Amino acid sequence: MLTADVQAHEATSGWAYPYACCSNRDCREIPQSAVLERPEGYVLKTTGEVVAYSDRRVRQSPDGVFHLCTVAGMETSRTICLFVPPRLF
Repeated sequence: MLTADVQAHEATSGWAYPYACCSNRDCREIPQSAVLERPEGYVLKTTGEVVAYSDRRVRQSPDGVFHLCTVAGMETSRTICLFVPPRLF
């Protein structure tokens, strides 16, 4: 389940989301269970959207957890940025 606070401009761990990703309102932490890693890329369970590993919207997560920035901060809208923890393989 995604967190309800879509107005945050800062992650709960304290790092600031880049303005290019969120316009100070569109990002939030999401649970690891909301993202599948498939051969084609990261699959967001809420929308089925696939973000390729090489996509420029994929960013390294400074705190080691997933964060998602979407248009208007809505769970069902298009991804602007996806912050991912380091891959183990």
